[in-house]
This record gives sequence, C-alpha cells and structure tokens, in this order.
Amino acid sequence: MKGQIERLKDVKLFVLDMDGTIYLGDRLFPYTKDFLRAIQESGRDFCFFTNNSSRNREAYLAKLHRMGIEVPPEKMLISNHVILRWLRENRPGGRAYVVGTEPLLADFRQEGIELDDSGPDYVVLGFDTSLTYDKLAKACHFIRDGAEVFGVNPDWNCPVEGGFVPDCGSIAALVRASTGVQCEFFGKPSKHTLQYILDVCGKQTQEIAVIGDRLYTDIAVTEGSEAVSVLVLSGETTADMLANSEIKPDVIAENVGEIGAYLRQNG
Repeated sequence: MKGQIERLKDVKLFVLDMDGTIYLGDRLFPYTKDFLRAIQESGRDFCFFTNNSSRNREAYLAKLHRMGIEVPPEKMLISNHVILRWLRENRPGGRAYVVGTEPLLADFRQEGIELDDSGPDYVVLGFDTSLTYDKLAKACHFIRDGAEVFGVNPDWNCPVEGGFVPDCGSIAALVRASTGVQCEFFGKPSKHTLQYILDVCGKQTQEIAVIGDRLYTDIAVTEGSEAVSVLVLSGETTADMLANSEIKPDVIAENVGEIGAYLRQNG
C-alpha cells in the first residue's frame, strides 16, 4: 500500500465499490471475504455503493447472496436511490421518461414517479443494457422539446470479465452529441452522492473511506472533503492511468486484500 495510509486509522466506515473492487463480473475476488471480516474484526463497519444503474438493490443483494455475502438492505447503496431522492425533493409530481433497464424502471415506479413516453417533464438516462435506437430517438426528441435531462451515473464503461462494456456516461455522450444538451449526473462523483452516503449512514465526512477502482468516480467523489479515498488496481485503473491522471487518491492498494492485511496488523 502507498500514500497517506495513516488516515485509515480514523476511518469508521468503508464505502465499497463493487464492480472491479470486490468482484469482476460474476467472479468474487478470492480475498474479498477475508477483507470484510478484517473490517468487522477491527471494530469498523462497511457498506456497498455501486454506480451501476442497470440493476436495483434487490438484484445486488441477490448477487451478493449467491457469492456468500449477506448484508441487510440498508448496507446496499446504489446510484438509483441518489437521483430518486433528489427528484422527490426537487421535482415533485414530475413525469419521467427513463432510458433504462426494467429494474431501474421498477425503482421509479416504487418511488411513485409517473413514467411517461409521450410528453415527460424530464428524461433520465441510466446504464441501459436493453438500449434500443427507438429509446434514444425518443429521449433526444423530448430533450429538444425542452425536457430536462439527468444521468444516473457518469461511468463511461462497466468492467466485466474479459473487458468493458459501454455504461451510462457513454449513452449520455451520444445524447449530448445529438441534442447539444449535457445532463447532470447523480452517482459518484457528484456532491449528491457523498451527501446521500453521509445522511443514510449517519457518519461524519472524516469517518468514511471510499474504496474503488475508478479514478473519476470512486476517487473523485471525495475531492474537496475530509473523506479518505482508496484506489484499488483490481479493476479499471492501471498504474499508467494513475500516473497520467490529475485525480489522485489518498491511498493506493493492489486490491482490497492488502487493505484487510493492513487492518489486521494495525487494528
């Protein structure tokens, strides 16, 4: 491990990314479970936060269960909930056209937001693995007609076994190229996400560490705050990418197994 390692001593809650951090695709990293035990044995706690808006909380809890990791629902945080809370508070009664998967649509329905594919007040772009040209065309048409546009998460790519697939940020870039309108994003690294984590977890900023594999989301979410950022090199970011990036983490580790070893040695 490298960087300001001593800052981990004051951490009470580790906020863990998922894709590329604790697993890759459907393959759990061999050191993940031991790392989670090390957190608990040190008297600290953890929660998960994923930017991946193609699934909902229930799907992630089920995936963790299949991997032998059991956590209560309140420990599974997701970018979907960040934007839904903001829309509830700032666009009450608005009708949405959502470019997303069925789990994302289900989250909107559960929140009581009306889905409208004829004349919405705003368009929401998600990581849509069921994307069609018709969906894109409708979204762009509504935006040109004056509908606001929001993005659930800004990730360009999602890491999977064997490489990467285009994520929400890439879909938003396509929409921007067509309409000239840039959406506001709500997942990591937006200020909305950090505040959401603090509110639902009941911690002070200096008490949390965000661990992830992506510089412009997982690491950037802590910029300008007292939260600790920990980059793991088990996913998207390589050593060369880190060397050429203006975004720098507080701590660098090869993987979460290294962090677990540190916690066992230092309490």
